Amino acid sequence: MTAFVAIAVFMTAVALALVVRPLLAARRPAADVGLAQSNLAILRAQRAELDADLEAGTLSETQHREAVAELERRALEEARPAAGEALRPAPRGAATAAALAVGIPLVAGLLYWQLGTPLALSPEAQQAAAHAGGEGRQFTQEEIDAMIARVEERLARSPDDAQGWAVLARTYYTLQRFPEAVRAFAELARLAPDDADVLTDYADALAMAQGRSLAGKPMELVQRALAADPKHWKALALAASDAMNRKDYKTALGYWERLAAVVPPGSEMAQAVASNIAEAREAGGIRAPPAAKAAPVPRAATVGGTVSLAPALAARASPEDTVFIFARPAQGARMPLAIVRKQVKDLPVSFSLDDSMAMAPNMKLSDFPEVVVGARVAKGGTATSQPGDLEGLSAPVKTGATGVAVVIDRVLP
Repeated sequence: MTAFVAIAVFMTAVALALVVRPLLAARRPAADVGLAQSNLAILRAQRAELDADLEAGTLSETQHREAVAELERRALEEARPAAGEALRPAPRGAATAAALAVGIPLVAGLLYWQLGTPLALSPEAQQAAAHAGGEGRQFTQEEIDAMIARVEERLARSPDDAQGWAVLARTYYTLQRFPEAVRAFAELARLAPDDADVLTDYADALAMAQGRSLAGKPMELVQRALAADPKHWKALALAASDAMNRKDYKTALGYWERLAAVVPPGSEMAQAVASNIAEAREAGGIRAPPAAKAAPVPRAATVGGTVSLAPALAARASPEDTVFIFARPAQGARMPLAIVRKQVKDLPVSFSLDDSMAMAPNMKLSDFPEVVVGARVAKGGTATSQPGDLEGLSAPVKTGATGVAVVIDRVLP
């Protein structure tokens, strides 16, 4: 492997670590800033290594120019926390992290391996990267704006450079400059009108620009994406979210169920989708569809008992707090098989869970010989567990058991 390829692989790994990790741990912005500063130093050291390789003849001038351009693009992203950390939009969690984990290597690969003008900045922008040398130096907002302006100038001369528009659009999105991101995504969609990835990212940016609302053109773009790729996970998620916001729970449920069929089974994303399915069913009063042949639910496909709140935690719960009572497999997947909603003021309460309360037709109580019964006081009111929620779990019990006692006795970290 050449020195240039090694550098390309290293920088791609750094990009993934910097972008995906904050999405999965968005509650620690201070740590993210420190991490970004550390990696800026790495990028500066990489520039020095590139110069040394050029002088030694290991890299050609073309390879050196492309690598330096990529370093400056990385510098734009590394400067982002200092320029706009407080404006970061609500994270999209594992789903967005997965999209970036795929997208960043793809863009980096195209940048390094495609001949001709790469995605990033003009040759004169190398001077700004060289002036940025020195340990501990921070890029100023003026320097960031100047580098972006040079990208804009290149695109003004080459308006059909789809890769350049892609980098510019996603850079503006990362910097929270949503109107500019919309403009760049519009140009990218002009060049790739049937690309589902482009259309969904365009819809996302447009929604952010109009106050996080998907109404109107964003949903038109989402529908175009689904026409191009009916299984596109981000388009399905955006369509489901829009339907939930409109309180069209039946439509939302349809999109969530389509998404559940394409995400990896047992993954965190699958669990998040299952929670959204449960929320849509609960909000819309929609039960799971009956089996193909209607038949009485066997007695063994139920589990019942009582749920109570430990006195030591009574002060931590409000009477109106939501309580989710659920059963999940004793082994393997943690996705709930049946779920029912109550409130703290109902406790202690008797419960009975059965197949009619399933969140997905292919995941029912009757499919598992043993289950764990749990109850959770959801402080945020959502089906997905959050730190500070109160929870209690039973020991594994046989499906069909009655008299199962669940005590909510611990606080989730």
